[in-house]
Amino acid sequence: MAKKYLHIIGGGLAGSEAAWQAAEQGVSVRLYEMRPHRHTGAHVTDDCAELVCSNSLGSDLADRASGVLKAEMRLMGSLLMRCADACAVPAGGALAVDRLAFSGEVTRQIEAHPRIDIIREEVTTIPDEPTIIASGPLTSDDLASALATFSGDEHLYFFDAISPIVTAESINMDIAFRASRYDRSEQPDGDYINCPLNREEYENFIHALLTAERIPLHTFEMIMEQGVKAGAHEFFEGCLPIEILAGRGREALAFGPMRPVGLTDPRTGRRPYAALQLRQDNLAASLYNLVGFQTNLRFPEQKRVFSLIPGLEEAEYERFGQMHRNTFIASPKLLNPTLEFRQRAGLFCAGQLTGVEGYAGNIATGLLAGWNAARAMQGAPLLSLPRVTMLGALCHYVTHVDMKDFQPMKANFGILPPLEGKPVRGKRERAALYAQRAMQELEHFWEAEHHAQPT
Repeated sequence: MAKKYLHIIGGGLAGSEAAWQAAEQGVSVRLYEMRPHRHTGAHVTDDCAELVCSNSLGSDLADRASGVLKAEMRLMGSLLMRCADACAVPAGGALAVDRLAFSGEVTRQIEAHPRIDIIREEVTTIPDEPTIIASGPLTSDDLASALATFSGDEHLYFFDAISPIVTAESINMDIAFRASRYDRSEQPDGDYINCPLNREEYENFIHALLTAERIPLHTFEMIMEQGVKAGAHEFFEGCLPIEILAGRGREALAFGPMRPVGLTDPRTGRRPYAALQLRQDNLAASLYNLVGFQTNLRFPEQKRVFSLIPGLEEAEYERFGQMHRNTFIASPKLLNPTLEFRQRAGLFCAGQLTGVEGYAGNIATGLLAGWNAARAMQGAPLLSLPRVTMLGALCHYVTHVDMKDFQPMKANFGILPPLEGKPVRGKRERAALYAQRAMQELEHFWEAEHHAQPT
């Protein structure tokens, strides 16, 4: 009898986690990654689980939605969370990593697993065998076309953007200062570098930003060969280019990514009018990324406009910001909360393609899809996580929300079922109760299901 394999398309965050989880359950896995034979335009290495945008996986605090999701993944034995913890860099209450060390460690773990074969080739059709599609927001046109043909439905899409990275030695520390908001750091001098602006400096920067030349969006990025909605540009609200956000109001950045709350400029002893934060991007602390500064400005314009920010006058750029296409499927019509396609048993989807947004969400859906694909191959019932857990709520949201309201969703307490009993007015108190309920329910559920898993 021929050996049965689980085929996983895409070696990103979701695909790597899915491959590990399925292999740990005794399933033989073929993990397909088209790099280096075909590049995406956004990736810079051939490693699995490369972080294309930010190096932060979001808040790691126990009373934050992203922190709850990470705690759930650690409880469920996530490989990528273990790698992220091992490659962490200072980031206050967030979990940020040295991106090269992180992807390198994930790749080593995947390559060393005896039941995982990494196949470096592009997949252009959907295999007939058990499969997880985790090809991500940069899914190639041929595979996207195959997905559209299979589903008989349109894909949705939007454009995503990434932030610039500068060298630490080029930041003017006579002006910039180290601090975390509200001193929320284990480091005595703070985890972030902050560039303070007074009102005049902020207004000059905004004027330059709004009048700067942008990179035009190419026709091939606007219309895919098949199954993609053409028309007006669509941006995910959680990852707007700063020039788009600034266009909504001149104070939008001062109340958004440049908000100065929780910071004190040591030169003045006062809170600045606005502030740009830079977060450490590698373990050597030689690179820093501009937090929340996703942009589509032309590269020379980025250098010119961002030099108006005090502290970045002579900044040297390791990477300029840029935009790329981001694709996701109509999950409410296509998927069950188990992440299995409704119209075909044994075919699963994971990662950003499902409409779950954020690194942590991508990893988490890969974890669940890996477990469920293995269970499907072993004849065991599929797992649908309790809705009071963050991952269960995310999977329920993307598979049940009205299509007219469907856009990528990050972990947040608003998608969880309401708390029972007397209403709790305090935001932090509610968050703590949500987190406590989620972890208690998951511990009970996961222990029961784990012991029931076939051996």
